[in-house]
Amino acid sequence: MKKYKKPLFISLVSLDVAVTVFLFVLSIIMLSNAGKSDIERKAMTGFVGWLVNLDPLVYGLAFVVPLFVLLVANIVGLVIYVRKTTKKEPVKVTDLTDEQKEALKKELLKDLNNQEEK
Repeated sequence: MKKYKKPLFISLVSLDVAVTVFLFVLSIIMLSNAGKSDIERKAMTGFVGWLVNLDPLVYGLAFVVPLFVLLVANIVGLVIYVRKTTKKEPVKVTDLTDEQKEALKKELLKDLNNQEEK
């Protein structure tokens, strides 16, 4: 299972990028044709003509809403990834320099002395 994890992740990220770019391009096409008259819109053919002549509600539900859902999912995924990779691990004594060890030793002795006096 572990050997399929990385290729699956790469495939899903590639699919996500492709769908997002496709939806952005469609949105730009729709925006560029927004100011045209009804006669110009009716004269358009092919996929762009079909998109331009689509009911705005259908266009919104089929193309705009999925784009926003993908963007929100990507932002949430990024936040989770950043939180997961930036978890602080406890400091080990072997990671400290000699000066830091001496300072820590002095602090511990000071705290022990303060506790004994109380």
